[in-house]
Amino acid sequence: MSMFLEVDHIEKVFPLPNGRHYKALSTIALNVRKGEFISLIGHSGCGKSTLLNIVAGLERPSTGGVVLEGRQVKGAGPDRMVVFQNYSLLPWKTVQQNIALGVNTALKHLPKGERRSIVEHYVDLVGLRAAVHKFPHELSGGMKQRVAIARALAIRPKLLLLDEPFGALDALTRGGLQDQLMKILTETKATCIMVTHDVDEAVLLSDRIVMLTNGPASYIGQILEVPIPRPRQRMDVVNHPSYYGLRSEILYFLNQQKLQKKRKRQQPLTISRHGLEKVNLNLGFVPLTDCAPLVVAKEQGFFAKHGLAEVTLSREPSWKTVLEGVTTGRLDAAQMVAGMPLAMTIGLQDKAPVPMVISLILSRNGNAITLSKDLYEKGVRTLADFKQYLSQPNVTPPTLGMVHPASMHNLMLRYWLAAGGIDPDRDLTLKVVPPPEMVANLRAGEIDGYCVGEPWNSHAVKEGLGFVITHDLELWPGQPEKVLGMREDWADQHPQTQVALVKALLEACQYCDDPRNRNQILTWLCLPQYVGAAAEVIQPGFLRAYDRGTPAQPQVLPRYNQFFVSQANFPDRVEGLWILTQLARWGLVPFPRNWIEVLDQVRRPEMFAQAAQELGLPGIGPDRHQFQLFDGMIFNPDDPMGYLDRLAIKRDIQIQEVLVGASAMAEGRSETIAA
Repeated sequence: MSMFLEVDHIEKVFPLPNGRHYKALSTIALNVRKGEFISLIGHSGCGKSTLLNIVAGLERPSTGGVVLEGRQVKGAGPDRMVVFQNYSLLPWKTVQQNIALGVNTALKHLPKGERRSIVEHYVDLVGLRAAVHKFPHELSGGMKQRVAIARALAIRPKLLLLDEPFGALDALTRGGLQDQLMKILTETKATCIMVTHDVDEAVLLSDRIVMLTNGPASYIGQILEVPIPRPRQRMDVVNHPSYYGLRSEILYFLNQQKLQKKRKRQQPLTISRHGLEKVNLNLGFVPLTDCAPLVVAKEQGFFAKHGLAEVTLSREPSWKTVLEGVTTGRLDAAQMVAGMPLAMTIGLQDKAPVPMVISLILSRNGNAITLSKDLYEKGVRTLADFKQYLSQPNVTPPTLGMVHPASMHNLMLRYWLAAGGIDPDRDLTLKVVPPPEMVANLRAGEIDGYCVGEPWNSHAVKEGLGFVITHDLELWPGQPEKVLGMREDWADQHPQTQVALVKALLEACQYCDDPRNRNQILTWLCLPQYVGAAAEVIQPGFLRAYDRGTPAQPQVLPRYNQFFVSQANFPDRVEGLWILTQLARWGLVPFPRNWIEVLDQVRRPEMFAQAAQELGLPGIGPDRHQFQLFDGMIFNPDDPMGYLDRLAIKRDIQIQEVLVGASAMAEGRSETIAA
């Protein structure tokens, strides 16, 4: 099914008087559904209005194109109407006449009486009946803009384009007009794209918020979904559990763009040196306690020590945006959940494969499963209690949050549930929730518990919202949690840069596991550009005893956050194989028949070994071995098929050859193992 509007990889280059060129937009690709409201936000000069004008047909793209309902946009037309900030009303015409101008021009095929009825309808729709015979100079700014909106909508366009329509209005008038616009759009079901500088306006009005990077060569840096139901009331939006998280992420994005622009002004272009192919890197992370290695490498100077002159740490709102950043090239590499590189190389949930590699484990452990206090009060203390609770008649199946389908959080939560005889897909609901939004969703009753990394478990405990029913050290001590992930083609093009990056982060991991450094690391993690949480919710398990939110005494867990000790950083392929079995178990990817080849391609211990040896550290990993999790089931890396067959609760498991080192799944045989 084709999209209503397709912006197909457009670029816009303007010629300069000196014969040079200025690239305003670079490879903008965006699909818009019918009836959707999209906001474009970014700093001045990022090309928002240029993009809007291209969609309107007022500008032609240098490359690429715009397709509206299957037809290419080649110029302006009445199917796309623009409302500008400056109203653009004809001063010698009344309210009624300004609205009628467009109707009589674009809808002249309609009878005169029908055209008059359309004009009168939109006069009433924007609440200007009392001013219908007034001229623009007799109207306030808000009233003028209502005329402009009515004039645009009255010709029944397929697409309404708003270029900062409320930017010139005072706050009170702007708020009232925003509310009226929501009502109008509810009635007309128009599709809208709006340029705005106002973060609150974007969250209030939008279904999705498209954030553009700084120019020149601006591109889509991030797209935020706004999961607030319609129709919306202003106070309902403000009180929604996602509101402040969305607002915070937009402000953070804009602030990072501002800082990046400042850095570019202050620093000359850095060229390759120290034998490195690239020395300016953009690395993504999600605000969690175990982002510590990246923070330490930045603050302690390990990146600079190894020739990486300018490393920007990009705080991402979710693992989905991390993946988007690495896939599109916005991020050179990133902290990733452990299953993500393998899942993306194969093709997560039937999506196109994106070959990735990892050469370093950044952290182990650090996760917990938190359930609501309401479940605790209903007698849930253990997994067996939870199973018994779900077996009771008339119990509403609970909803549990996890951070990404390919995360260890999802895989371990599912494993724990299935070990207790609970089918995670049939006995309850699992929902993807970004880590920073877990507590708000628990507080609002949107979820009944979750599996997430710290500090978001301790945050719920401190607020009295939940209790930790189990954690990694009880489920699988030493489990791989976060990895350094990058696209395979990027890694192949930057081998020396990759080694330098691994060396810097390996030294940072070693620094993190020295208890004498934890107080300093805590200070850094509390900074708003990193985790931004209070020290008292980061400390449990990281610096002091772990409180589960139960009557039991807090417990000291020396390796709850493990970064370096016991060969923690080696990208072990046996662990990767277990991850592949679990991804296949739940139908997230097919199990690769050529799993040895897949693991060789994705997990790169040779790159880790080179970096470790250059630091004078051992570059070897643990012996290849069998292991077991808390339920006692043995995982034999020589018989992953047999292991899958022994699992009692699972989905239909697809087995097929996977073409590695390419961006497409192999055709060929596949077979199904009945669950």
